[in-house]
Amino acid sequence: MAQPDSKKIFFENLSGAGKAIAVLTSGGDAQGMNAAVRAVVRMGLYVGAKVYFIHEGYQGMVDGGENIREATWESVSSMLQVGGTVIGSARCKEFRTHEGRLKAAHNLVRHGITNLCVIGGDGSLTGANLFREEWSGLLGELVEQGLIEASAVQKYSALHIVGMVGSIDNDFCGTDMTIGTDSALHRIIEVVDAIMTTAQSHQRTFVLEVMGRHCGYLALVSALACGADWVLIPEMPPEDGWEEKMCQKLSATRSRGTRLNIIIVAEGALDMHGKPITSSFVKDLVVKCLGFDTRVTILGHVQRGGTPSAFDRILASRMGVEAVLALLETTANTPACVVSLYGNQSVRLPLMECVQMTQEVQKAMDEKRFEEAVKLRGRSFENNLKTYKLLAHRKPESELPTSNFNVAVLNVGAPAAGMNAAVRSAVRVGISEGHKMFAVSDGFEGFYKGQIKEFKWADVGGWTGQGGSLLGTKRTLPAKHVDKIAEQMRKHNINALLIIGGFEAFESLLQLNEARATYEEFCIPMCMLPSTISNNVPGTDLSIGADTALNAIVETCDRIKQSASGTKRRVFIIETMGGYCGYLASVGGLAAGADAAYIYEEPFDIRDLQANVEHLTEKMKTSIQRGLVLRNENCNDNYTTDFIYQLYSEEGRGVFDCRKNVLGHMQQGGAPSPFDRNFGTKISAKAMQWISKKLVEAFRQDEGRVFANTEDSCCLLGMRRRALVFQPVVQLKEETDFVHRIPKEQWWLKLRPLMKILAKYKTSYDISDAGQLEHVVRNRPKESDASVAM
Repeated sequence: MAQPDSKKIFFENLSGAGKAIAVLTSGGDAQGMNAAVRAVVRMGLYVGAKVYFIHEGYQGMVDGGENIREATWESVSSMLQVGGTVIGSARCKEFRTHEGRLKAAHNLVRHGITNLCVIGGDGSLTGANLFREEWSGLLGELVEQGLIEASAVQKYSALHIVGMVGSIDNDFCGTDMTIGTDSALHRIIEVVDAIMTTAQSHQRTFVLEVMGRHCGYLALVSALACGADWVLIPEMPPEDGWEEKMCQKLSATRSRGTRLNIIIVAEGALDMHGKPITSSFVKDLVVKCLGFDTRVTILGHVQRGGTPSAFDRILASRMGVEAVLALLETTANTPACVVSLYGNQSVRLPLMECVQMTQEVQKAMDEKRFEEAVKLRGRSFENNLKTYKLLAHRKPESELPTSNFNVAVLNVGAPAAGMNAAVRSAVRVGISEGHKMFAVSDGFEGFYKGQIKEFKWADVGGWTGQGGSLLGTKRTLPAKHVDKIAEQMRKHNINALLIIGGFEAFESLLQLNEARATYEEFCIPMCMLPSTISNNVPGTDLSIGADTALNAIVETCDRIKQSASGTKRRVFIIETMGGYCGYLASVGGLAAGADAAYIYEEPFDIRDLQANVEHLTEKMKTSIQRGLVLRNENCNDNYTTDFIYQLYSEEGRGVFDCRKNVLGHMQQGGAPSPFDRNFGTKISAKAMQWISKKLVEAFRQDEGRVFANTEDSCCLLGMRRRALVFQPVVQLKEETDFVHRIPKEQWWLKLRPLMKILAKYKTSYDISDAGQLEHVVRNRPKESDASVAM
């Protein structure tokens, strides 16, 4: 697990000594902004810079005084789990004037600030860039007015700007996800899940209005995540006559036995003629045409509120650190940049390129060039829209292609939230491609016993929001029953396999690939989707179910820490699942603000434990009241949770007391998070399209059968940095530690120093993976259609 030393930083490299960094939040608030502020402050202090808060956004910069205060390590404690922004945000008309910006420049020079980290939307970032361009002129005016010394012009000659996009609408071009979007989706899905139970009870139709005046991202993704019957968004105005088509769809859904309908409307939804489509109009339409009992729910500012999700905390923390690195590396000639997320990687993009493309989207919509507007929104939005169209609207039987191929889908291993969304997606996309879809109950155990049933479109209705595995799943591997499984495949004429599961699914696919030499029944296209809370499958950065588990860990840690408020100093020892994989402990620790996380991949001994106790004791004496230590269940045979608890209790005596908690199977249960619903839905759709392509390629016309035995016909579909990639499982064997059931190299290990830095440890930080300044690309290459960030 050695990391490259060439670009590791400590205080001596990329030093911030003598620099002053200010952080502000501007425009609308978004959950996760506090995590970004915390990361900027602590990373700034770590590299030796002075860090300042600018309270109340640009208004605070213009007003100065108490609004600009120096930040300390302790001033950002206990803010990670708080929604909104604790340093305040305000829209400032004065900053839009030259006089306002002159006042702001004077206030920054007073504090020696020449590095600004702006967290906000495109308006806030555009204002920051204008401020940067005018900077030298503003300083000249301040000298003329006698407000600053002439020497200050040379000393503070350049203003450096780095932006992070905080917006629940995800309406900024150049990033897959903005800070706050995932949390807003959590709020929406919580409401939808609650509404579904009452809607079913009374056979009602619900019309939900969500935010998105100019961008339909929240409406589109929440429609995907809950399997809504209809969605109305600004980027895709419905064609004339949509009212009748929608009512036909609702009526057809009811006729198949469904007891409810969900329609999601973005607040900025329009028809083809630019006329607004309101939630009340949709309600009246349904009542008039169908006579259904219909209700409207407008979510409003509920979507902005509440605790940030695990995804937003991690995203904001990564972006905050990346923003400080960008400020340290910037020169007078470097353009203002924005820190973005592309797939699973941080990138830096020129701020104004992103702003201009964002403005082009609105221009395209104003000129009714809607297809172009969708493309300009970016691959994430475009892929979501394609997937929604594929799954939501069933084609008539007469329009479906007839492939005469039979595809089986099954779950293998432990259950994980999001499996059901993946099965639903596979079944519906398969039917749309003209295949017969078969579902296997209870994994390979059910397979060899013949528990195989054809699934129709309606059989998977309502599956998206269900936790666990509705098909049933077992850890049984196929090797011992390969002859009986081959017999069942002959009996049902199975032409392709889609396996959804964790490490057992990976091992199963390897065994089936080996069995091809003996049984021709396995010479068919086979694909695996990684689905496990442990995130321990080789060939992928992320697995279906891991995000839900992280949220369960983070929510529990928040509650546990809150239980100590008002009491004496206390440290909590929390045990997480994951087998030998430390993903949940490490990334959960980063999201929950842990002081330490013990994992198998990073060996530790009694000296490390002692150092951690001493570090925590020192912090307890000077600042914090609560400590959090996470331990992976298999990190060490001897240093058990009980041992660590007793060690901390004894060594911390007189300074803090200790409590322990084993989270157990609560990490595996619950409704899937919006991320897992959409990740499962989209990668499953992509896998089925790959299977369809392989079936056509492998069909032998002369024999009238499918035959595929090459390496590339037995693949795992995984997220690799920026792209979703189909990888032959045989090639992944070399990357796998089969004894401990983990990949030999794991990307998230690079996040561990970040957790330590934010917990006030002096450690080296590997910046070899830090974002380099790139340019906004309008049409990404097709193979990079990762769009994992929902």
